[in-house]
Amino acid sequence: MNRDAHLNELGEFLRARRAELSPRTVGLPDSGTPRRVPGLRREEVAQLAAISTDFYTRLEQGRIQASAPVLAALARVLHLNDDQRDYLFGLAGKDQKRSRRRMLQKVQPQLQRLLDDLTATPAIVMGRRMDILAWNALAAALVTDFGRIPEKHRNYVRLVFTDPAMRTLYSDWETVARTCAAQLRMEAAKYPDDPRLTALVGELSVQDPQFRQWWAAHHVATLSVGTKMLHHPVAGDLTLDWDTLTASTDPDQQLVIWTAEVGTPTHDGLRILASWAADHPMAASDST
Repeated sequence: MNRDAHLNELGEFLRARRAELSPRTVGLPDSGTPRRVPGLRREEVAQLAAISTDFYTRLEQGRIQASAPVLAALARVLHLNDDQRDYLFGLAGKDQKRSRRRMLQKVQPQLQRLLDDLTATPAIVMGRRMDILAWNALAAALVTDFGRIPEKHRNYVRLVFTDPAMRTLYSDWETVARTCAAQLRMEAAKYPDDPRLTALVGELSVQDPQFRQWWAAHHVATLSVGTKMLHHPVAGDLTLDWDTLTASTDPDQQLVIWTAEVGTPTHDGLRILASWAADHPMAASDST
């Protein structure tokens, strides 16, 4: 959309949201008299947002732009949720200076159900900072017993750099670790003010000179697809393709799965591992 189209869409968006509200919803007295149009009047929105009715009218008509403070006031008055507020600011071409307090991330229920159904495929769900939010039993048997790790330390990058078993599990640990550092650098660009991410980077920089060196190189990578070679104590040598699926309900949650082509030694190795895991159960994650 060009500038005029954005302004017109912004005006239509404001009108649509205004029509959804009643005076009682926003704390105004309701006389009970029928209204010619549904929702709030323009002058009521302007009054609550502490702007002039003329200014608000021209804003709805797509004739002027609004400042970030005015947009924030309108978002409050119109009871916009986070997605609607983001859309409003996006149409206006404004950066939001607000800071959202990020709640503790929990796996989406539908992803947990999918994990529970994947009995022959190792899979985990990663969240912000590459935290491990959930896993299935076969992933625990393949990588580590995630359930024994305190939740605040359940982070994939931290695991790769601090758990000695990872250096023997991954045949090319250095490549895996370098990639993890680059992926974490991408996360840091998305969440520059995340105190937990800052603390993680600080901890790993102090503890591991290789992490410190690779972090300083400023390489970046996305969590997407690839191949990992593992030397597993039960299943032997495995060459696994990994893929990442992003949850549409929460783009900060990604399902990572490891697969192997049917008929290959790795596919047979996963079946052996699944049989072993059935006799040596480790707890899969539980969203409850």
